[in-house]
Order: sequence, then C-alpha cells, then structure tokens
Amino acid sequence: MDTPVIIAIVILAVILVGLGVWYFMRQTRSQRLKERFGPEYHQTVRTLKSRDAAEAELREREKRVRQFNIVPLPAADRAKYQQSWLAVQSRFVDQPDVAVADANSLVREVMEKRGYPVGGFEQAAADLSVDHPEVVENYRAAHRIAEQSQRGAADTEELRQALVYYRALFQELLENGQTAKDETRARTVTGTRKAS
Repeated sequence: MDTPVIIAIVILAVILVGLGVWYFMRQTRSQRLKERFGPEYHQTVRTLKSRDAAEAELREREKRVRQFNIVPLPAADRAKYQQSWLAVQSRFVDQPDVAVADANSLVREVMEKRGYPVGGFEQAAADLSVDHPEVVENYRAAHRIAEQSQRGAADTEELRQALVYYRALFQELLENGQTAKDETRARTVTGTRKAS
C-alpha cells in the first residue's frame, strides 16, 4: 500500500473514532439530563420541539441555579411553615379559593426563604425544576388552577386538586429542610467558604 492510501485510512479512522466519541458523549449527556430532570426533561423537549434546544435550556437552568444560595430551613421555620400550612388546609372547607391563593403565597414564601428567586412564575418553576423535577409540573398545574380561580372559573374539585399539588411541592421544600441535592450543594458551598 502506498503512503497516501495509508494516510487516508488513518484520517478516516480518526474521523470515525471522533464521531463515535462525540455520539457517545452526547448520549451520555442526554441520559444524565433525563435522569436529573425526569418528567421535566420530556416536558421541555415537547415544549421546545427540539432535543438539542431542550438540553441546552436544562443545562442553562442548572448553571443558573448553581449561582443561588439554596439553604435548608431551620427547624423553627419548618415548624412555623407547617403550622401555616395546616391553617391553609383548614381554611379550604369554607373558602377554597382563598385557601388556594394562600397556599400559593406560602409556597412562594418558603421558596424565597430557601433561596430561590420568586420574581416571575415561569422562571421560578424553571429554577425549581433543577432540584425538584418530580413536583414542578404539579406546581405549574396548581398555578394554572389558581389563575382560573382568580377569574372565577375553577370549581371546588379543581381547587382541591390545586391544594394537593401545592402540598406536594410544599412538603418537598420542607422535607428536613433540604433534599439530597441541597445537602451536596450545602457541603460544596460550606467547603468553598472555608477555603476562601
């Protein structure tokens, strides 16, 4: 075999190996995002109608949330919020629309206390999806029902479902003050602070 043919074969082999590595890394990255975001991954792909765009969005969310100082709630705050939640639930019997509005306010208050920005709803939901992907769709559904309620277009069963959805997120935000991801982040932040 002459040298130009050997060089061409080597170049082709290098290109094929490079493509194989690129494909493997892309699949690995996709799998990691699917595992991290669960149903939120599929929802984002459906919304953006592109796997690449959805994955870029999810990576951007991760990057954004890493900049926050998400903290666990002290035991006293958890107890106070738990009592507030019980009051919201008891209000539901006589004033379901008020209870749902109060549940929304309480969830946002806990989010803010934990360190999540709560400016706009869509951004807050996107931020929550990084650490709480299993319940963020509940949060969106509850929010839609709360908006319907403000227009007088939600029945009692829908309001009950909104309260259940808010409770799922509320409980996850309160759960021992932190999730496993939060504990890891807290150790990283604490370690970083000590090092500086």
